[in-house]
Amino acid sequence: MTNRKPATVAVRTGIESDTQYHAVVPPIYLSTNYGFPAFGEVPKYDYTRSGNPNRGLLEQALSELECGADAVVTNCGTSALNLWVSAFLTPQDLIIAPHDCYGGTYRLFNTRAKKGDFKVLFVDQSDEQALAEAMAQHPKLVLLETPSNPLVRVVDIEKICQQAHAVGALVAVDNTFLTPVYQKPLTLGADFVVHSTTKYLNGHSDVIGGVIISKAAQHAEELKWWGNCIGATGTPFDSYMTLRGLRTLGARMRVHEESSQLILNYLQSQSLVKVIYHPSLPEHPGHEIAKKQQVGFGSMLSFEFAGSFEQLKYFVGKLDLFSLAESLGGVESLVCHPASMTHRAMGEEALAEAGVSQQLLRLSVGLEDASDLIADLDQAFNKAKEAF
Repeated sequence: MTNRKPATVAVRTGIESDTQYHAVVPPIYLSTNYGFPAFGEVPKYDYTRSGNPNRGLLEQALSELECGADAVVTNCGTSALNLWVSAFLTPQDLIIAPHDCYGGTYRLFNTRAKKGDFKVLFVDQSDEQALAEAMAQHPKLVLLETPSNPLVRVVDIEKICQQAHAVGALVAVDNTFLTPVYQKPLTLGADFVVHSTTKYLNGHSDVIGGVIISKAAQHAEELKWWGNCIGATGTPFDSYMTLRGLRTLGARMRVHEESSQLILNYLQSQSLVKVIYHPSLPEHPGHEIAKKQQVGFGSMLSFEFAGSFEQLKYFVGKLDLFSLAESLGGVESLVCHPASMTHRAMGEEALAEAGVSQQLLRLSVGLEDASDLIADLDQAFNKAKEAF
């Protein structure tokens, strides 16, 4: 059956594929190696680093969800990005990346560029002049992160892809925040989609993983070769667990977003909230672009705390249902202070350039009852007001 909806693809991939015992759910293939049918006859799977039935099913599901030709599942999201640049960049090549990208992405590109592996330029991609000047340098690769982490900024995927292709560059979009449920970058002109599958795709904060999905089969083959070569691929058990989590993606994303909208409404009435960052808000600079290229606004949101830094720390300490932790996209709600947690590797100057302040807090809204989450925020805000 073709043109299946994302929820159907996520649920049905691999179901009833076991031909030995006809198990409805595919088994876990933990074997590291596979027998050759005969001398000189290479089987579909020979060694798990290069291929495995569980990883193959996950790659199939994610490729179909993102409308791609094929995918490579990796051992983490950063590994997917590292695989991408390893496959396509030489020391003379330039990659353009967002100035406000995830801290781990910034650290990876900045460190490898300092080693001389390639050249990198971090650019405010919402600044048309700055982006045009960067494109004039003829980059080989362009990375978009939209919505961005942690400020949830949105850039025009289709427009930037056209600009990049005009100078011969290939474009990858980090789609971790929205997933293919709410955004499909390959249909907007991107050449690759990258995910930290650790986040919403798995959704249960118990597996580390990543994936890079290619629009072109040729690029997919190159990435598969490099994935095997440098040992970046994911394990069978992690692939099995991620596919298990993926089956509930559609239902989870709906509840995540519904709850985030209720929390956004609540935050807008709080005196200790200065600025809220979420593309569903009409005042958000990327609101109209988001409406054009997304079918949902997602559940990641950030806000500037209006009180003192000591008051901010006190507020976070009083939260019961928002765990102070890195990562995002799990069933549990999290609060993160990006400047000292997920983005601390960037350094003060890069943080300031990206607009990540010491007053910024990021919320990953989980699947707890929204009324309980709002009550928790409310009691913490009230205690912070009373104490200062």
